[in-house]
Amino acid sequence: MTPQVLELLVKQVMDIDANAKSFCWQGGEPALMGLDFYRNAIQLQHRCKTGNQQVNNVLQTNGTLLDKDWADFLKANNVLVGISIDGPAKIHDEYRKRADGKGSHQQVIKGLKCLQRRKVECNALTLVNNVNCKQPEHIYDYIKGLGFKFHQYIECIEYEDDKITPKPFSLKPGQWGEFLCRIFDAWYPKDVTKVSIRLFDSIISRLATGSATFCPMQHNCQQYLVVEHNGDVYPCDFHVLPQYRLGNITETHLNDMLENPIYVDFGKKKSAVLADCALCRYEPLCQGDCPKHREFGPRPGRSILCEDWKIFYNHTIERFDALATRFRELSRGSM
Repeated sequence: MTPQVLELLVKQVMDIDANAKSFCWQGGEPALMGLDFYRNAIQLQHRCKTGNQQVNNVLQTNGTLLDKDWADFLKANNVLVGISIDGPAKIHDEYRKRADGKGSHQQVIKGLKCLQRRKVECNALTLVNNVNCKQPEHIYDYIKGLGFKFHQYIECIEYEDDKITPKPFSLKPGQWGEFLCRIFDAWYPKDVTKVSIRLFDSIISRLATGSATFCPMQHNCQQYLVVEHNGDVYPCDFHVLPQYRLGNITETHLNDMLENPIYVDFGKKKSAVLADCALCRYEPLCQGDCPKHREFGPRPGRSILCEDWKIFYNHTIERFDALATRFRELSRGSM
């Protein structure tokens, strides 16, 4: 991203009518842009900030380039860091290799320790693939043992062009549901107040308050905008495709793109679930799942993970209900 595009991006985001603005820097590997790029971004945010606007920054990184200078900068500017780590070295290095073919785990841990020494706020993002899905408890204990109190587990679902055949590293039917069940059992009840798991938090929020905090559980997909390095804008990082291009910030303001019919129609597709999905007891939680997962498998329109979600919710729903009840009681007690 050029300095010119960066300046337009920051100015236009700050123009949007909302008190809280969030910039999530990701790639590829966003740290490749170097610290000066982010120093410039932060300076632009301060320059464009007006009134009581709150600005948040998140860096989603593989962690291999982080060092003391990065840690000092991230701490000084209150940047939340998401570190991609898929487990211990042998498991992580299965797919996360350097250009020379060697595993990257050692570099990730080195970068993480730099952040921890400066007390930079860090979350763990774990991509659940066909390898690490077989050891949920081991993965959970390892991530927790590294000091992470905030976990996000992301399902790796990728299909060949025929939309029927899973790619070799992708999860097979049933693996995601089993993984989540076993992660939940490792977490509940001993770590409920110690470890935050993003999906679990959102389920409790939905049951307790009616509001979800996790994108796939929302009723509408108008959640954010993706701005590419050249200024092209899309509604979702899973749908950076020509038919979903909303425009370019060098030609059209982001405010106008929020009203773009392509964006509005894309958002509405989320609520168009199959008739039998609407009758499912778990539909208020899964909301038909991420639209990306409805594009694969033998029944287009139904999430390829439908049975996995049923396995998970059948195993956990009573305990989630109890946690939601406890949350409501605590909330009333604090008023």
